[in-house]
This record gives sequence, C-alpha cells and structure tokens, in this order.
Amino acid sequence: MFKSRLEGKIFAAIVGAAALLPTITHSQQRSAPAVRSSATVTAKVVNAANAFLASLSAAERSRCTFGFNSSQRTGWSNLPTGIFQRNGARLGDLTAPQRSAALALVAAALSREGYQKVTDIMNGDEVLKGSGGGRTGGKQGARGPGGGIRFGRDEYYLALLGQPSASEPWMIQFGGHHLAINVTVVGANSVLTPSLPAAQPAKYILNGQTIRPLGRENDTGFALINALNSAQRKRAILNYAVNDLVLGPGNDGKVIQPEGIPGSELDSRQQSMLLDVAHEWVGILNDEAANAKMAEIRANIAKTYFAWSGSTKNGELAYFRVQGPTVVIEYAPQQGDLDHIHTIYRDPTNDYGARLVHP
Repeated sequence: MFKSRLEGKIFAAIVGAAALLPTITHSQQRSAPAVRSSATVTAKVVNAANAFLASLSAAERSRCTFGFNSSQRTGWSNLPTGIFQRNGARLGDLTAPQRSAALALVAAALSREGYQKVTDIMNGDEVLKGSGGGRTGGKQGARGPGGGIRFGRDEYYLALLGQPSASEPWMIQFGGHHLAINVTVVGANSVLTPSLPAAQPAKYILNGQTIRPLGRENDTGFALINALNSAQRKRAILNYAVNDLVLGPGNDGKVIQPEGIPGSELDSRQQSMLLDVAHEWVGILNDEAANAKMAEIRANIAKTYFAWSGSTKNGELAYFRVQGPTVVIEYAPQQGDLDHIHTIYRDPTNDYGARLVHP
C-alpha cells in the first residue's frame, strides 16, 4: 500500500506543471520489497516498455526507437540540450499519460533507490534552470525563448534500441543534463554500464528537506579513505592530481591501469566499506541484477583497487576511483566546484552487455 501511494505521488508530481518530484528518505529506500526472480523483473520491464510504445503515435515511435546495433547506443552525453543533441522521446514533448508511461519504464528497470536518485538528479536540474543556469563544460548556461542551452525536467530523453524482448538483446537509454542511464537487457540479465549519474547543484532544498543526489557516494568514499591507517592511506592516495573523469563520455573501450590500494591490503571492515562505495552505483539497477553484480565484485575484492586524489576531509574537494576486474567507478567534482559533481560507472568486460551479447 505504501509503495503504490508513493509511486502515485511521484508520477502525479512528474506530470504536474509546478511541483517538483518528491523525495524518498534513505530509511524509506532501505525498506524495499522482497527480491523477485530476474525473469519476473525482465517481464515487468518488457511490459512497461510495450506500454510506453503503445502510448505513442507511429511517428512518435519512429523518433524514439532504433536498431540495437545503431550508433545511438554510444551516442550519450552528460551535456545539456543546446550543446548536445539527443535522440528519442523528449519528456517535454509528451502528454501526461505518455510521460508517466516513460518514467514507469525507467522505474521498472531500476531499483527503488536508483529511481529516486534519477528523480533527485532531474529535480536538481530543474533547480539549476530556475537559478538561471550554470557553468557546464566551461560554457555559461543560458535560457529563454531564443533557445540556447536548456535545463530542467523537460530536457530528458528516452530511447529504445531493439525490440523489447524476454529473450533477445535490447536496450533502454534515458538521459539529459548530468544523467546517462544505459540499461541493456538480455534475457533474465540486465546491465547498467556504462552509466553517468551526476549532479548540479550537489545540494538543494525540496519540501523542507535537504537533497543531495550523490550524497551517499560522497560520504561512503570519505568514510573509507578515513578508515585507512597512515600506511594504507599512503598507498591509496595518488601522487598526482586528478580533477575530472578519466573514462567519461567518449571513452568507450579505453583501458587504464589499476592504481591505489588493492582490496587484498584492506581488513574485512574496510573491504565491506569498499563494497558500500561500489553499491551506490551498482544499486541503481534493479535489486536482482544489482545483487548479482555485487556478488561478482565481492568475489574479486582482493583485486579491486581504491584510489584517491585531493583532500581527505569531507566537505572539501576530492576525486576517487574504484577499479576491479569487472568494475570502474569514478567520482569527480568539476572545475574546483563542490556543487558540480560528475561520476561514471563502467564494466570494462561488459559495457552495453558485451559479455552477454557476444559471449
């Protein structure tokens, strides 16, 4: 009953003209329903995709559907409209029922907590829009009837690659400014990499509550670096500055060498904290797929590295990276701005479901 009421509030606020999307507290996020089978989740996602497509006209469907192997697959970015042109169904062009169906599909593919993170990022972009824009990629934001750079909830796009299927590969792309969600579905499996959750502002007030879209990512990272002893910290902290993502948009297939301290040199409590950091990204995807991915990372914990650059005092600037055989995560404040955060989540062995599509 609680979940249905909450989802109803979320979707009502999405389609409303004035209200921002509501926020779920972290205590509410943790009280998730029991885990279902992966096949059941895939069926739910396929049904949500077909419901969205059925809400569109033929012309609208043609604008948001692509071949699975089309160039659209790698055509994602964190940049706003006006700098980067996305393809797909623009939320601002959809009717209220279509918009609800689009977001219901996104929610079906993600965990409850992951969908809330997406919501918080989108709400933050609406706040950015209301403030008159911001600096993105070194360019000053602008808005108005003349066009230019545009922010806000309307500027998020949904695209489907391939035919929604319980057995054949297909993909969901949802993104806009500071958000690129790529979910590849192959039978009972789903893969979130590569995806880019980011935030600007990194903190804002909504309905009297302070919202930090990437707050737990920040806090778990700082908690781990400060849980290391001096010798471990010396191993983890890089001897050079890192100020931006190394494997951001446009870097598909790029290989970097692990740096920092390996999990084999951490005690069990520190290893658990490293897994907590990873889960903030992995857990965006539905619980079934996320649990499987976390088991994979846990099995490779000894070969999973934690690297740090910058201050170790929470509230100050720092970059960090988690890198293992099947995971790379980066967290990077932009241009010395704590209110502007970029992150990336990749699997060098399985971006876009490569391991499943081409075993």
